[in-house]
Amino acid sequence: MKFVYFDCSSGASGDMILASLLSLGVPLEDFRQAINNLKLRVDIKVSKASSRGFSGLRVEVVVPKNSAGRTFSEVESTIKKSRLEAEVKENALKIFKRLFEAESRVHGRSFRTTHLHEAAADDALVDIVGACWLLRRLQVAEVYFSPVNLGSGYVETSHGLLPVPPPAVAELMAGFPVYSSQEPTELLTPTGAAILTSLGRCLSPWPELVYEKIGYGLGHRDLKYHPNLLRAFYGKLQDFQPARKIQVIEATIDDASPQLLGNFLNRALELGALEAYLTPVVMKKNRLGSKLTILAEIDKIDRLTEAIFRETTTIGLRYYPVERRVLRREIKEISLKGQEIRVKVSYFGGEAINFQPEFDDCLRAAEKLKLPLKQVITEAIRKFKA
Repeated sequence: MKFVYFDCSSGASGDMILASLLSLGVPLEDFRQAINNLKLRVDIKVSKASSRGFSGLRVEVVVPKNSAGRTFSEVESTIKKSRLEAEVKENALKIFKRLFEAESRVHGRSFRTTHLHEAAADDALVDIVGACWLLRRLQVAEVYFSPVNLGSGYVETSHGLLPVPPPAVAELMAGFPVYSSQEPTELLTPTGAAILTSLGRCLSPWPELVYEKIGYGLGHRDLKYHPNLLRAFYGKLQDFQPARKIQVIEATIDDASPQLLGNFLNRALELGALEAYLTPVVMKKNRLGSKLTILAEIDKIDRLTEAIFRETTTIGLRYYPVERRVLRREIKEISLKGQEIRVKVSYFGGEAINFQPEFDDCLRAAEKLKLPLKQVITEAIRKFKA
């Protein structure tokens, strides 16, 4: 399986996402045939172009002048009637649902009566369904993206002149890192925002990448300060380890019971912490306290921070980036006197250097075999190495 990481330093739009994925090597004719399943009157034009020294693909979806917007029910019907793969339909409807929900909140209408103009016209259907089809064709299992450049100034819409980011984009990007490079134009469109936030995770800062190639998707305007392009870094999922750079969260607490803190360690692990532990410390006025330490991937920080404030008595915490190295691990099974025991094996390079039988399996085997636990653990290691 594969991953794709979108560099959104020039924002993102539906056609730029299409172009960046197409430039990774998908035949254009295959893409056109897939889109024909939607039975839309559109013409998809793909051309080679350049922007400030970067060459890539530019996609233009030409629609009839009377191409109208749709309600969600109409979009749903169009997608479900197509003969596209179930995964493509499911992801496309997920994106459109998020887009319609954002628009309904902005305009104060019910979800079912919300009628989108630009974001549900034929070209938006091609952008969203096409992106889902391309991701499946490229065998992409995980989508990531950088903090997104919004641009600045104003944008012309069917509702008139609106400030950047327009309301729908602002709704869609809630909870995701955004910024502005003061480029005097809209860089992130509602369609681009919906695709990224529905299917992807934002990683900040730039993650450690091992990629095979880069797709370049160009926008249609010449920007004032930088190239107008979206880069798609593409590679093997097993080679991409966004958790390699992790964060340490710490809080010193002197007014919580041991039971409360002990219970929170389990809660932190449930929320995705890689490690969670307590260290006894001496605080001001010689009060005994505990230092809570949590190691977590970058995208887990917000939920863990909220949980710490809600479920412990601390009123402040700190977090900072660290780097770590971990051994590659796998689980193997052995049979010891009729009892199945899993053994965790750790590798340094290609060499197996650590062997650890699962404690719960050894405990169950010891009880059934009427043997001391330490004997079962020793015999499990000996048999595994034999």
